[in-house]
Amino acid sequence: MNKKIGFVLVLILVSLMMLGTASAGLFDFLGGNNSNQTANDNSTLVVGFDAEFPPYGYKNDSGNYTGFDLDLAKEVCARNNWTFKAQPIDWDAKDAELDSGSIDCIWNGFTIDGRENEYLWSNPYFDNKQIFVVKSDSNISSIDDLSGKVVETQKDSSALAALKGDNKTIADKFKQLTEVADYNTALMDLESGACQAVAMDIGVAQYNIANKNTTTNFTILDQHITTEKYGIGFKKGNTALKDQVQSTLDEMFKDGTVVKIAEKYGISQDALIQP
Repeated sequence: MNKKIGFVLVLILVSLMMLGTASAGLFDFLGGNNSNQTANDNSTLVVGFDAEFPPYGYKNDSGNYTGFDLDLAKEVCARNNWTFKAQPIDWDAKDAELDSGSIDCIWNGFTIDGRENEYLWSNPYFDNKQIFVVKSDSNISSIDDLSGKVVETQKDSSALAALKGDNKTIADKFKQLTEVADYNTALMDLESGACQAVAMDIGVAQYNIANKNTTTNFTILDQHITTEKYGIGFKKGNTALKDQVQSTLDEMFKDGTVVKIAEKYGISQDALIQP
């Protein structure tokens, strides 16, 4: 090879390597290379979840990810000798994460109803109700008492979908139905008087009421808006993984492990759907 040509090729190769390093550094800087990301393989179960959805998945005071669904997934992994990875995701990007293979499933209070044909689903394991939370001293004891009141709920939530869909007649009686970023904000608004009720999942409501450090007492109305079922969502075609997870989860129901984990998070056994 001509020495001059060889020298030029070396320069090009070095430049490309430097460019690749620089690009990777820029990607990291922009947040593209999330340190929480884990390379996926056949011995790792990467569970996609919303990190702000207690008691199903959230970050505890120690900075660790925990929750009812994450504990279920962790136990499934332990019984199959898999490595467990809890991967917080942007909920709006969940489909892209699943399609790309960066996560193996979505397991986080994930509603089957209305999404039946969008994912490969496990059997439903949780019966979730959409309810209203009010102040205990508010004199609001029924849904009818919410007429003319300001009600808040989380954007893109099942409660919002219900109140804008099949249960719109309930929302039509409100003075206003307001969407907020998360339920923590909604409950703070309820405490301050900015709203008179919060529409939310019963499990999330029970957890927040039990763990909220406040002098304000909250009550869940007996009447519910609607009910829905939670399942584990897999990418269509990933039948082998779905079947193995399902088989293990069934075993955990039978030996009482699921009930034990539910009790840890204050979840009623009545909400569990036995196989």
